[in-house]
Amino acid sequence: MAIVSALKQYFHAKYNNYLIFKYVFWHTRWEKPLYEQYPAEYFDSNHYGPFFSVVIAPFALMPDWLGMTLWNLLNALILLYGIFTLPISDTYKKIIAWIVLHECLTALLSFQFNVAITGLILLSFTYIEKQKPIKSAFVAIIGFLVKLYGIVVLAFFLFIKRKITFILSAVAFLLVFFGLPMLISSPEFVMKSYMDWFNVLIFKSHDNEFNNQMADLSFLGFIRKTTGIYINVLYGCAFAGIILIIILLRNKMCRLFPFRFLILAYVFLCLVLFNTNVESPTYILGFMGIAIWFTLVPKNPYTISLLVFAIILTSLSPTDLFPKPIREKYVIPYALKAVPCIFIWFDVAYRLLFDKFSTVKKIKMA
Repeated sequence: MAIVSALKQYFHAKYNNYLIFKYVFWHTRWEKPLYEQYPAEYFDSNHYGPFFSVVIAPFALMPDWLGMTLWNLLNALILLYGIFTLPISDTYKKIIAWIVLHECLTALLSFQFNVAITGLILLSFTYIEKQKPIKSAFVAIIGFLVKLYGIVVLAFFLFIKRKITFILSAVAFLLVFFGLPMLISSPEFVMKSYMDWFNVLIFKSHDNEFNNQMADLSFLGFIRKTTGIYINVLYGCAFAGIILIIILLRNKMCRLFPFRFLILAYVFLCLVLFNTNVESPTYILGFMGIAIWFTLVPKNPYTISLLVFAIILTSLSPTDLFPKPIREKYVIPYALKAVPCIFIWFDVAYRLLFDKFSTVKKIKMA
């Protein structure tokens, strides 16, 4: 799927995102501002961190058709590796892979790094479960310096037994990866680029809230677009964070793997529901949360209906399988893509706050 999607976009000349990524390397190499618009090369602008110039470098040096194909393949392999290293049975791994399949395709058609980010977060969680803090810190810092999403590993900090090792490893990787782009440019350019990145993310968040109809497909965006009530993203994040803190106070439940695994689903859903920068291809993250949730909950008409609701409205609404008049008149203007995830997020939060997990099957492998 990764290979076919890349070649399909190449032959239809629909690979603008890949050009943005490719030129992050070249602009770093030439020491040109990373967050300016370059209409002669692509439209829109880059929003990834300077460290991404090192990540994309091998692909940027290749012919476009080969670079974008291998780029998509790498993203898909990281995601698959993240899924199939989870400490759960092979059956559940396959269920998760099938549930996220279509959202993965949506992201691959846009050459999004979100596919790999999803895999990196899974790996970070798995390495914590297997008490491998150095590896967990390694993949978390990669995700953090590219798109900040790697920071969510802090939700599992209490579950790390060797906390000092994790902290020292994270600091070491942060310093090394922070400085790697300097090898292809200069320290002054990289330092300025990190400051520019911070500023552009703030601007992009504000712009998405008020000027970009295709973005802010979040819980807060849904509220604003349907009711006109504006809620600052920081308040939304604080609300989700307070709930998570209360959840983590359930010390006895934290000892249970299904409880910790459902926290991972909660975190994935928060990444799309409390994020003004979320667009349709970002929902691979939210759908991973849905897939994990579905492996844990009882299979009854209520949970199956929620999953089907999510597949139809969240995953299929941007496609030609969904009625175009409904999509253009209601789904896009009112950010309805977020609605199934909102319902499932509330379900996840309720279970984490009140469920005894006595009926949850032991899905962890021996």
